[in-house]
Amino acid sequence: MRCVRSPTARDVAESLGVNVHTVLHAYQELRAEGLIELRRGRGAVVTEAAAPLAALHADVLALVTKGKALGLSPETLSAYVKEIAHER
Repeated sequence: MRCVRSPTARDVAESLGVNVHTVLHAYQELRAEGLIELRRGRGAVVTEAAAPLAALHADVLALVTKGKALGLSPETLSAYVKEIAHER
């Protein structure tokens, strides 16, 4: 996997219209989960641990597409996934 840099916290905050501290908090959570490395002066870099999540993205996209085709709202689909996840 090649090194992928994330935009600066300031750039993300400006593009989303949120406070820069909100983005910094999110970056810290991603670091705590091992998904990014924070490098002083170089920003955030995606780690190898993120690769399985990238693969999962296609599965989630297929689920969302099928849920929409069935007329499910995002809230209903989310609740259904949470219910099943808690059963296992």
